[in-house]
Amino acid sequence: MTRQPSVSRRRLLRTTAAGAALGLAAPFGPRQARAAGTTIGFIYVGAKDDYGYNQAHAKGAAALKGMKGITVIEEEKVPETVDVQKTMESMINLDGATLLFPTSFGYFDPHMLAMAKKFPRIQFRHCGGLWTADKHPPNTGSYFGYIGQGQYLNGIAAGHATKSRKIGFVAAKPIPQVLLNINSFLLGARAVDPAITCQVIFTGEWSLAVKEAEAVNALIDQGVDVVTCHVDSPKVVVETSARRGAFVCGYHADQAALAPAKYLTGAEWNWANVYKMYVEKLLAGQTLPNFTRGGLADGFIKMSPLGPAVSDAARKQFEATLADMMKGSFAVVKGPLKNNKGDVVVSSGQAFVETAIELESMNYLVEGVIGSTS
Repeated sequence: MTRQPSVSRRRLLRTTAAGAALGLAAPFGPRQARAAGTTIGFIYVGAKDDYGYNQAHAKGAAALKGMKGITVIEEEKVPETVDVQKTMESMINLDGATLLFPTSFGYFDPHMLAMAKKFPRIQFRHCGGLWTADKHPPNTGSYFGYIGQGQYLNGIAAGHATKSRKIGFVAAKPIPQVLLNINSFLLGARAVDPAITCQVIFTGEWSLAVKEAEAVNALIDQGVDVVTCHVDSPKVVVETSARRGAFVCGYHADQAALAPAKYLTGAEWNWANVYKMYVEKLLAGQTLPNFTRGGLADGFIKMSPLGPAVSDAARKQFEATLADMMKGSFAVVKGPLKNNKGDVVVSSGQAFVETAIELESMNYLVEGVIGSTS
């Protein structure tokens, strides 16, 4: 079951609060407003059909809508401000939500934490790596996936497709997860041809269409012929790349429909498995995990189908590497490895699988990445 209100919960909450202040009777009490069964709330910073980060979460939420006794409520385009606190509070007070998924990175601190302290009996789970056991409330937690594996596979497809030996990456901000994705993309390409380089441009924003289009054009003007990205909605990157004649690898969700001839593959989130796990535990009365992580082998991420431009040689290497990753011990980052300043960052014989804590604080770009984190 799903319910999508015609007016935003923030507006409804403000209206209800104003009525209470004037001494007006509310049309219904909190218990009357609540749907039967268990109500789960999802909050998105962008549109649910953005071909990216928010769409991936919305698809995961959609997988819950057929579950017996579950009501899914959603609100999109909620900024990372006090507005998200109002949305969470209204989902709890007006809809009776007992589990909330505020999905955007900036929702966590201070917004989700403030609501978790105010409503200690409500469960909150945030997408990202910001939760720690000794610091944050016990009714909060985080979930995330090892999608660097997917970017490595993107790199293999890119490595076979590039003619210039120059691939490109449009990135939002130089945080560890983004840097791991950039490095993984190049390392996958270099598994095909060690001479390949990767040019990266940081836009400074998770969603800024103008800068993303400018970044793609700048990369292609410098000879890049395969592009990928880490921004909230890859739509502009995909469409601009294809329009300029470059191949493209997707991220977050499947963007093949935007550029069917030029789309090679993409690293996608598979949040349906994660959300179903939480809800099944909730319905069974079990304690929800505070820290949830998984990769390809765990069904947390998946790859878009290979496109028509992918060669037989690329398909063979891609599928063989994917099979290795599904065994659960594939190391994307392994030595000897230097950063793009020439310093050794991973010694010979060292290897870090995606679960390695060392990757949680990655602050370097590998040798062959042209660009700066500053």
